[in-house]
Amino acid sequence: MLNTIHPSKDILSSNGAELKGKRIVLCVTGSSAAFKSPEIARGLMRRGAEVYTVMTEASKKLIHPDLMKWATGNKVVTELTGEIEHVSLAGKQFGGVDLILVAPVTANTISKVACGVADTTVTALVAAALGMGTPVIMAPAMHIALYNNKVLKSNMRKLEQMGVDFIGPKIMEGKAKIADTNVIVKGVVEKLSGKEDLKGLNILVTAGPTREPLDPVRFLTNPSSGKMGVSIACEALARGGEVTLVYGPGTEEPPSTVNLIKVFTTEEMFKAVVSELKSKKYHILVLAAAPLDFGFEERFNRKIPSERGTFKAKLRVLPKIADVVRELDKEVFFIGFKAEYKVSEEELIERGYERLKETGMDLIVANDVGKEGIGFSSDYNEVYIIDKRKRVVHLPLKPKKEIAREIINVALKDMKERLKGSK
Repeated sequence: MLNTIHPSKDILSSNGAELKGKRIVLCVTGSSAAFKSPEIARGLMRRGAEVYTVMTEASKKLIHPDLMKWATGNKVVTELTGEIEHVSLAGKQFGGVDLILVAPVTANTISKVACGVADTTVTALVAAALGMGTPVIMAPAMHIALYNNKVLKSNMRKLEQMGVDFIGPKIMEGKAKIADTNVIVKGVVEKLSGKEDLKGLNILVTAGPTREPLDPVRFLTNPSSGKMGVSIACEALARGGEVTLVYGPGTEEPPSTVNLIKVFTTEEMFKAVVSELKSKKYHILVLAAAPLDFGFEERFNRKIPSERGTFKAKLRVLPKIADVVRELDKEVFFIGFKAEYKVSEEELIERGYERLKETGMDLIVANDVGKEGIGFSSDYNEVYIIDKRKRVVHLPLKPKKEIAREIINVALKDMKERLKGSK
């Protein structure tokens, strides 16, 4: 055979050169979404990447390795040999790749990697990559019942804490379908672009609910999980920011590298934010928490007897953090949230904009928690980002991690515009 370039590589950099010079391993596991892997490989190549494929035995029952060889123009790894492929590919010191992309990834593979199991070509490769510090991205695809399994969610959070990025699926027809190819390619481009556009900036984020006690065993609260605020904190950290998270009693695990301030009541959260704004220069403030607006007028230091009859408790208005931000810092880029329940799109935007004007926010993120599958405790959200000029960016149903990324993107664009306008 002549030493020629594989014909399939004629598309390299045909749609941009963001990934030129980058080497990527595309891992294919036994999901029915494996049929999308050739398209994903070609999408990466069109941005300039050299793509190599590693397949599990289960994936070979769905697509043939020759299809991936055709798509990439490179040899496909289907078993580990004396070449020690899982180490040589994963480590830059051995001439390996810049990033590992597992697309699609199954619940089985996610959980195995999270538990340190390395019994397939893909799990062994990812285990080695994590040990060597090579970036890993996973794009899940499975039935919704598997995706909603609490053990899987716990394993995904565990991997996220280890530095693995997930590109969330599309929830359709009772399935967690693999994300669109353009979304996956964009995620890889952003990961390898070395984007640290928040480097040198201090970011203060609030997240989670608050609790207002009635007695030692009873309290008033709301269903907030803290997922949105934690997602924003994670995104800001990934982009080089120095992040402080004021966190109520949410269920979402906060990133280990954040400066964490734990609070329980609305007043504790209020005091923590005030203290931070007074003691440190923050560039961005994101009030993503859902603190209670009302608390009990009287708190009992003993358990109230559980007797039949009527028990009356009065509520008092609690301080609102957003109302004092501009008194404390006139320069911080201020992002707030506004939750409504079953209102029209026009009303949601109008109420959000009015709240923005009242408090001096730079951006407000409005959402309707009355819509099914979004808002409190959900992994997904649909939001409207509104600025001071009442310009609106609508983000349709997306994983909260992607919503967080877009909120920061809009904020940075707005900050740049403001900076230009001041010159």
